[in-house]
Amino acid sequence: MNQTTNHRLRRGIYLLPSLFTVGNLLCGYWSILSSAHGSVADLDRAAKLIGVAVVLDGLDGRVARMSNASSPFGKEFDSLADIVSFGIAPAFLALKWGLLSLDPSLASNPVLVQNIYKLGWVATFAFLICGAWRLARFNIQAGESADLGPSAHRYFIGLPIPAGAGVIAAVVHAAREPITAWYWAAAWLALVFGLAFLMVSTIRYPSFKSVDFRRRRPSVVIVLIGLLVWLIVVYSQEVLLFIAMLYLLSGLVAVARRRLLGHAV
Repeated sequence: MNQTTNHRLRRGIYLLPSLFTVGNLLCGYWSILSSAHGSVADLDRAAKLIGVAVVLDGLDGRVARMSNASSPFGKEFDSLADIVSFGIAPAFLALKWGLLSLDPSLASNPVLVQNIYKLGWVATFAFLICGAWRLARFNIQAGESADLGPSAHRYFIGLPIPAGAGVIAAVVHAAREPITAWYWAAAWLALVFGLAFLMVSTIRYPSFKSVDFRRRRPSVVIVLIGLLVWLIVVYSQEVLLFIAMLYLLSGLVAVARRRLLGHAV
């Protein structure tokens, strides 16, 4: 194999993680189009597409690291795709599913419903801008932690934007029917605001980047992974919501635990 062939193969490896990023971006764009149609089936499809984008986003980084194909272009391309798939798409889905079906006639005070609707614009934009801020901070921290060793990659600082988008998608997929009651809409906005806050917070969340998939594992791991996939396929609404909420609460539980033990957060 000559030098020219080696160069071509190396260029081909760099294309592989970018293809996953393109798939991530496609899912985000398709999710926005599905949310715009507004039917129950379309909103559920929009939520599912965000879930697929989360998987593809995890794969592009993993493939890049395992194939030694990371590049500055790939990192920037991934961030731009993330702001569409995990910023704009879930924010639009949250607004469409949680607020646009509100019926003022069901509330004793129709003005309250109008105010909740206006607040929805603020909440969903807060999610978007906090997600963009989170991505910018992550890019800076990723460069700074490159020389700190493997321990620096064990945690994310702040809720990752794919996880925030995943919570919105999981709730929509589990509930399916859009919100029509003002009090549930208010609770929904509280969740969206909470996700925005967690993304810009300093609460640590596990990254799982230190997991080496090239190492030998007990054969029972394959059985457990197969069981998890089966549960997701058969009971996707319950299982995906459980996984999303479990990760969301993991950082908060860790903070509470450290405070109870008298350690600094």
